[in-house]
Formats: sequence, structure tokens, C-alpha cells
Amino acid sequence: MANVELIIAAFLLVTFVAAVLAIRLKSPYTLVLVLVGVGVTAIATLLSLIGGPLHDLAQSIVTQIRSFDNLLVEGGETGLFVGIVVPPLVFESMMHISGGQLRAIIKPALVLATVGVIIATLAGGLVLWKLADLPFYVAFLFAALIAPTDVVTILEVFRRVKVPAKLSILLNTEAAFNDATAIVIFTIILSSATLQHAELLDAAASFGFTLLMGFAIGLGVAFVAEILSSLIEDRVAECILTVSVVYGSFALASGIGASGIIAVAVAGLYFGNFTMRAAMGPATRSTVRTFWEVVAFLANSIAFLFIGFQTDILNIVQSIALIGVAFLAVTIARAATIYPIFGFFNRRSQRWPKIWSHIAMLGGVRGALSVVLATTITVSAVISVADIRTISTMALGVAFISITIQVPLLFNYVKRKLRDQEESDTEKIGEKLAKVCASVDETRKLMADGMISDEELTKRLEEDKQELEHAAEFSALPETRKIIKRRASVLYKSAAKNRKSKKRCTEKKIERDKMED
Repeated sequence: MANVELIIAAFLLVTFVAAVLAIRLKSPYTLVLVLVGVGVTAIATLLSLIGGPLHDLAQSIVTQIRSFDNLLVEGGETGLFVGIVVPPLVFESMMHISGGQLRAIIKPALVLATVGVIIATLAGGLVLWKLADLPFYVAFLFAALIAPTDVVTILEVFRRVKVPAKLSILLNTEAAFNDATAIVIFTIILSSATLQHAELLDAAASFGFTLLMGFAIGLGVAFVAEILSSLIEDRVAECILTVSVVYGSFALASGIGASGIIAVAVAGLYFGNFTMRAAMGPATRSTVRTFWEVVAFLANSIAFLFIGFQTDILNIVQSIALIGVAFLAVTIARAATIYPIFGFFNRRSQRWPKIWSHIAMLGGVRGALSVVLATTITVSAVISVADIRTISTMALGVAFISITIQVPLLFNYVKRKLRDQEESDTEKIGEKLAKVCASVDETRKLMADGMISDEELTKRLEEDKQELEHAAEFSALPETRKIIKRRASVLYKSAAKNRKSKKRCTEKKIERDKMED
């Protein structure tokens, strides 16, 4: 018990120190946590090797860290890390997404989470197999487990990076849903590696079941919770109910072989859009939101400390060439996914700025989930112990590079580009507003002269509305969109007022004509 209390106290102290350092250094909290974890492990390991008065304490710290890591990864994708750390992060993120926001991005998000993972697996596997000369199964097993963006890292990064809300929701949804695809592909490759054809066919046939049953369970659990929530008025009880929803939906879905993460994501969407609005008062909603913000913060801290503790700097330095090739393959695979899919939806229905695809490219961060998946690989006729060690080294190395190099690059890129984008937007939006204002002024004159029909007026207003909506969608910053909406409101009220005035004048004229007759 004393060891458990020591671990909890040390964990809380480390998270507090990391939070303070992140604020002081103006650096991503996730990056600071990883580096703190790496530093603690490296110093403790060094002290345990060189001896001295701190030898016993250092040895104890190293032992506790290894026990913590082993506890989290035990069981792979059904173990403690995925089962305890990931669900609250997914739930807390999804409960803030409205139905309208989800409908706007659901098609590209699902394509990225399914077709995108397949493309990334094929592209990454081919690069490692043909160019890096890795064995076939090693190349494609690694490509499969590294193909999905890491839900833990993505949720944390896009919570702190100021990107357009629609893009953030798109990438968050992709991260929440793409694990199911990756696990199925990963299982297919593993089964084929052990020549278990029956398992191979079962894995291929289970994809629909994994998605649909995860969706159904999340929806069912959330609906029952809404009914129970309507019977409860105590805020603490409501928080406990939400915990039951999160872990209950995950456990039930995982227990029958469906996707627990998808179940939690659906439950979070339902909870945020229906339960919190219909069955909770304002005070209870505020309490529940605050509760889950704290839980998500602690879960994020565990996840990134885990990566830091797992990272062996000496091993990374010794394997830097292999890790560099693996990261290059992951980058190529992400590019082969993002640019064609974004281009396809841009041509069909979406009108996204080009910068969005670049942010999505840099935002394809990998993290702890890939490291956990690597622990599920077992020795077979074509997979040796050395192969497993190679895959684990690449997974951990890519995760470390993603968080320590890719995430800061993403922060700096977004900060710099969106500042430039804001200046560009200001000019373009000014032009659009001027054009719409001129159009409305012209419409007013035509109305005053009685030279425009109601049908033509409606058509003109609809065209102006579309111009303003396009400007709002084009804008990368929420503040800019608010300005556009305010301007649009003034224009539409003015046009509507003129329309009503014209209608009243017409009615009075008709009445006068009748009286004269």
C-alpha cells in the first residue's frame, strides 16, 4: 500500500511540476510531460548503476516505473491503458461536439478512419518493405499498428492548438474511429503470419460487427443513462452516472468483441447533445463538465508520462537510423492519405482552405496506443523475438519523435500560418462584405423604385447569404466568423425592413385604390 501511495503522490507532484513548467516555458504540456518522464527515468537509471547513497532510492524508482509501465500495457488493446486511460479522453472530447458540427464532417472523418487507414497501411508497409528492406510481415505489422492517429495525443494537441473548430472536430473524430479499422487490419496480418486462415476470414468479416455493435452499444447505454439522469437531481450522483456510462459502454462493447472506443465516442455524443440538455439543470451541467475536464487532464498526464517512462534514450540513439526510416515511412503514408482524401471532398462538397490539409498532415501524431499494440505481437513461424523488438523500437521511437518534434512543429506552424491567414482573411472578407453591401444597396434602390419582384428579391438575398456563409466557412478564426455573422445580421435586418416597408406601401396603395373605386 505504501508503494501505491508513493506512486500516486509522485504522479501528482510530477503533473503539477510539468503544468507549471509548460506555463513558464510556453511549451505544450504534453511535450513537457514526456520530457519529465524521460528525465526521471534516465536519472534514476543512472543513479542505480553508479551506486552511492541514492542507489537504493533510485533502484526503487526504476522498479516502480517498470511496474507502472507493465501494468498499463498488460493485455494490449484490452489492457489497462486502453481500458482506463483512453475512454474518459474520448468521452470528454465528444460530449462537446454538437450534432450539427458532426454532420458537417462525418463523411470525410469516416473515410479517413477507414479508407485512410488502409491506404496508410499499404503505403507505409511498401516503403518499409521495398525501400528499407525490412521483412514483409515486420513492415506491414508495424504499418498497421502505426497507421491510426493516436486518439490520446490528438485530443490533447487539438485542445491546445487554436485551429478552426471544424478541422479540430474532423481530426478528433478520425482519431476516435480509426482504431477499429487498424485493429482489424492488424489482426488480419497477424493471423496470416501464423497461417490461421479461419482467423483471417473471421477478422475480415468482423469489421462491420466491430463498428455497428460499438455504435449500438454506445447509443443504448447513453439512452438508458438519460432516463436515469432524469430521475436524479444530485450533482455528485450525476457525475458517478457518467463514469458508469463511460466504462460501462467500453466494457460491454469490448466484452463482445466490438469497438469500446467507438461505443464511448457515441455515448459522449449522445450525452452532450441530449442528456445534458434535456435531463440536467445548468448547475449540474457545469459540475459534470468541470468533473470531466479534471478527469481528462489526469488521464492525459498518465498517457504522456507513460510514453516518457517507456522511452529509453540510449536505445533510441542506437536505433536512430531505423527509427528515422520508420518515421519517414509514417510521414509518406500520412501524405498519401490526407492529400487525396481532402482533395476528393474539396472537389465534391467541401470548400476547405489549403492550409487545412497541411495542418491535418502535421496533425497525424502517433502516441502510446501504437506502443501498446506492439506488445500484443507474439512469436510465430515468421515473426521472431528480434522482429518483435524491432517493431517495438520503431513504434516507441516514432511516438517519441511525434510528440517531441512533430507537435512543436504543429504548434509553430499553426501559430504562424493562421496569423498570415487572418491577415489574408481580413482582406478577402472585407472585399466580400463590400460586395454584399453594394448588392444590398442596389437592391434597396430597386425596391424603393418598385423595379424588383419578390422572387428577384428572394434570389438576391439568397445569393448574398451564400457569399457570407462562404466567407464565414473560409475564415480560420472564430472571432472572424462572429464578425461576419454580426455584419450579416445587420444586412439581412436592413433588407427585411425594406421588404416589409415595401409590402406595407403596396398594401396601403391597394387600400387607397379600393377607396377611390
